[in-house]
Amino acid sequence: MKSSSNGAVTFLHRRTVLRAAAGGALAGAAAAGCGRSDGEAGSRAAADPSVRATAPPTEPSGRSKGPGPPKGSRSASPSKPPPLTLPPLPPGLPAQIEHGPRTAKAVALTFHGQGEPKPVTELLAEAERAGARVTVLAVGTWLDAQPQLARRILDGGHELGNHTMRHLDICTMPAAAASAEITQCAERLRRLTGGIGRWFRPSRARLATEQVARLARQAGYPHVLSYDVDSLDFTDPGPEAVRRTVLGAVRPGSVVSLHFGHAGTVAALPAILDGLHRRGLRAVTTTELLT
Repeated sequence: MKSSSNGAVTFLHRRTVLRAAAGGALAGAAAAGCGRSDGEAGSRAAADPSVRATAPPTEPSGRSKGPGPPKGSRSASPSKPPPLTLPPLPPGLPAQIEHGPRTAKAVALTFHGQGEPKPVTELLAEAERAGARVTVLAVGTWLDAQPQLARRILDGGHELGNHTMRHLDICTMPAAAASAEITQCAERLRRLTGGIGRWFRPSRARLATEQVARLARQAGYPHVLSYDVDSLDFTDPGPEAVRRTVLGAVRPGSVVSLHFGHAGTVAALPAILDGLHRRGLRAVTTTELLT
């Protein structure tokens, strides 16, 4: 392997290593993706607004690499984590953020957070070896099943946010049920990390409705994090198609939508990062992109 002048590692020689992790992601692929774009919003029935209790994890607990904490446990860590401090955002940002400044020499790779822990940690490690940082929008049931990954994401220098509690079609839900989806996931984040994270992204939609954006603000998220590049990796088109889609659409300041739990995404990441590096673009957290 060779190192570039800015310390980023060229990825072409590590694709074989990533294929092994990619295979482990296949089992969770169908559950991990958002499963449709914003144009399909409203095609499913809204969830029952009376359902307030925590739903069981999306992935059966027996498929994880290790047993999760006992039900009702407070944290994967024996002590309460300290509150997180984030730098202030510049004034004038829109309520729904689709991309950063086009003058930036950086992009934000954002991952919808579900999936088996081994390929997730391999993907994070691959990004870290390249000096890249990502933003993870976590699903609450995934945090219940894999609480240790919350601190793993933050300890790697990445950013962690809210992608609803159960990954339902939040834009079609009654206000009370939609609010519960946001606040229950926020509570998991606070319990595991000391804060709710800066970003909220609606589940099963690219853009939030006015109601969902208002509920997110009430829960402590002034901005909805959208994106301008959809990798379509949740359709499992294969790693080459994911690479081609991302690099064909990405621009300076882009926010890219990707997903944990899909083998093609894991396998495509080295080539995506290499392609960004060749264009002089760094992969940074969303906060870094906007500040």
